Amino acid sequence: MELKELNIGNIVIKYPIIQGGMGVGISRGRLAGAVSANGGLGVISTAQIGYDEPGFEKDQNQANLGAIRKHVLMAKEISGGKPVGVNIMVALKNYKAHVKAAIEAGADIIISGAGLPVHLPEYANGSACKIAPIVSSAKAAKIILQNWLKKAGRIADFIVVEGPKAGGHLGFKKDQVDSITDEEYDGEIKHIIETVKEFEDKGSTKIPVIVAGGIFNHSDICHAMSLGASGVQIASRFVATDECDADIKYKQAYINATEKDIIIIDSPVGMPGRAIRNKFTDYIKNNRIKPEKCFNCLEKCNPAEVPYCITKALTDAVCGDTENGLVFAGANVGRIKQIVPVHELVEELAGIRQV
Repeated sequence: MELKELNIGNIVIKYPIIQGGMGVGISRGRLAGAVSANGGLGVISTAQIGYDEPGFEKDQNQANLGAIRKHVLMAKEISGGKPVGVNIMVALKNYKAHVKAAIEAGADIIISGAGLPVHLPEYANGSACKIAPIVSSAKAAKIILQNWLKKAGRIADFIVVEGPKAGGHLGFKKDQVDSITDEEYDGEIKHIIETVKEFEDKGSTKIPVIVAGGIFNHSDICHAMSLGASGVQIASRFVATDECDADIKYKQAYINATEKDIIIIDSPVGMPGRAIRNKFTDYIKNNRIKPEKCFNCLEKCNPAEVPYCITKALTDAVCGDTENGLVFAGANVGRIKQIVPVHELVEELAGIRQV
C-alpha cells in the first residue's frame, strides 16, 4: 500500500509517520532532525531535556528551557528546515514555560499528553504552531475537544490516539493495559474517529487522527489507515537507530529484550508505564528508593512520598546504566533485532524498502 502524505493544516509531511517523543533524552534534536529530514515528523521530548547541560544540577528549569531552544534549532538545521514537533507532558512542573520556549524556538507542532492539555490553546495563542492532544479513549477525546472549543474557540489541529501497547506512560488503569484486545481497541479507535468527525463538522476543517501504540511495521500502518486514521505515531522503533540520542547501551537493551522482559510498572507520574525488566524494576516492586535530590520535574510530585525519583531513573538509563535505571519500551520491543539508520527505518515503514 502506498502511503499518502499527512496534511496538518498547511503543514505537509511526506509520509504519515510521526516519531513519538521519548524522554528523558531519547528523542532530542539529532533524532528528530533525522526523521524530519527523511520524510516523517521528528518529535523532541522536553522532559528534562537539559539533563546533560552544565547548569542542570543547580537550575533544572533554566537548563531545560535553554536545551529546548538548542535542540529545536538543531533539528531544524538537520532537517533542512522541514517541520519539527515537540512533545510536552502536561504533568511537568514548568509546562507553560516549555510550551512558550518551544514556540519561540520555532517548533512547528506541539503534541501534549500525560494529562489533558486543557491550557495548551491559551499558551499557544497567537502563534502559528499546530497543537494536538494525546488521548486513549473517545470519552477523553470528546472532553478535550469540547474544552478547547468552548474556552479557546478552536479545535485541535490533529489528535493522537495512544493505545495500550505503547511504551512509557500509559493512559489506562494498570489492570486494563493487558486485558484490552486488539479488536476491542480497533473499535475504540473507530469510536474516536467518529467523535472527532463531529468536531470537524463544527469547525469545518479536517482533524487528522494519528494512531499510536504497538505500531511496528508497514502492515500495522496500513491496518491503522484502514480503520480511518490519517497517520501513525511510532516511538520504540526509532530508539534502535544510529541517530537516536540515547547511549548505545540503551539501544542495545532494546535489541537484547525479549517479549517476556516487558513489564508494567507504577510511575511517580501517577500512571502505569511499560518498561524492560531489569535490576531496577525488580527492586522497586517491594522497595522504595528515597530520592537524594529533587529535580523539579513533576507538578504533583512529593519527594517524601514517591517510590523513586523518575528523573534519576530515566537519566541513569539514557546515560547507559540500563540495569539500574528505568528503560521505557513499547510492547513489541522484543521484535527489534538491529540498529539501523533512520532513513532505512523510514523507508521500511513506508513500504519502500523490503525486509
